[in-house]
Amino acid sequence: MLLKLAWRNIWRNNRRMLLTLLAISFATFAAISMRGIQIGTYAVNIKNVVDLFPGYVQLQREGYLKNPKIRLCFTLDTLLKKQIASTPEVESYTPRILADGLISYKDNSLGAIIYGINPQQEKTVTTFMDRIKDGRFFNSDTTYEVVVGYKLLENLKAKIGDEIIMLTQGYDGSLGNLKFKIIGTIKLGSPEFDAMGAFIGLKTAQELLSMPGKIHFVAFKLNNLDAIPEVQEELTKEIDNNELAVLSWEEVMPDYKQLIELDNISGIMFLLILIVIVAFGILNTVLMSVTERFNEFGISLSIGMPQLKLVYLVLIETIFITLLGIALGNVIGWGINYYILLNPIQVGSEIGKIYEEYGFLPVIESSLNITIFIYSSISVLIISLISCLYPVYKVYKLEPLKGIRYT
Repeated sequence: MLLKLAWRNIWRNNRRMLLTLLAISFATFAAISMRGIQIGTYAVNIKNVVDLFPGYVQLQREGYLKNPKIRLCFTLDTLLKKQIASTPEVESYTPRILADGLISYKDNSLGAIIYGINPQQEKTVTTFMDRIKDGRFFNSDTTYEVVVGYKLLENLKAKIGDEIIMLTQGYDGSLGNLKFKIIGTIKLGSPEFDAMGAFIGLKTAQELLSMPGKIHFVAFKLNNLDAIPEVQEELTKEIDNNELAVLSWEEVMPDYKQLIELDNISGIMFLLILIVIVAFGILNTVLMSVTERFNEFGISLSIGMPQLKLVYLVLIETIFITLLGIALGNVIGWGINYYILLNPIQVGSEIGKIYEEYGFLPVIESSLNITIFIYSSISVLIISLISCLYPVYKVYKLEPLKGIRYT
């Protein structure tokens, strides 16, 4: 009986019902669309960043991340390679060396971050080699060629084809120095990379640093981002070496993670404000609906209807209206997210250039992750139920005689 009464009551005033329904639908599809765009854009940018250089997961010596000393290295032996290959989610991997050094050209000397890489393996893991600005990249890890950040080249006042001297402290404490020919410049969109980065061959770096056969970390490419926790667990179990740590991109790049979290929180706060505003509209609708029926409620109470049944009736009416609005909002939100997923929004003009300058893709994507729809719907439902507490309280405190005399 209560369900039938509630369904009939919400259609007593069609105009008010439709306006409330549209308000709830708007809040729902706005929440779903905005969260979908946020999460979708985060996902595409995270994938772009981890594919660019750091990798999804890194294997390195314990404590190397906080204190990247040259002596915190290890050997990528045959056993370790087999253990890595036995992890099915790992598509490919590449070893690297990292060191600080000094680059000199004529009278100019600048500090540099030296990366020793294997270009053939890097192509299977990362995409930074596609960011060549001028010149080309080397094809062998034994060559005495170097690719530097475009800003570093400008600061050295050198040009492609010039020779530089690279100085650094070796693994054994000796001073290593080698002559390299600049064959290209790279632009990654990171001020640190572009102003200090220098890429040389892996074996050449081992020669320069007097650490043959040793590396500082291994970067992995996985099937997808969701596989990171599983790969961390499997690799840690498979390797079983307390001296080595398996770190996710979030641990390797905490600043980038915090930037995303900060933007995510601001987006959630905006959505909460939007939902609260809609909640006041729901409160107004339910309160008006309850107030104009005080005479009816008073008569119902006077002939013996339990007070709680009237409370349940108002709650059911609110739930009916909210669920209808949520259902409509989910349909519209899914349509918008699906359209943006198929047709990503390209950010052009100067704003797009700013995005690219700082390593972000100038594109807005979306997501159809089911959790977006669930959490958004639950949020709107909870806020709607909270908003009807005051009208329910008025009904609960209503006395039969006051209800009958109410005008």
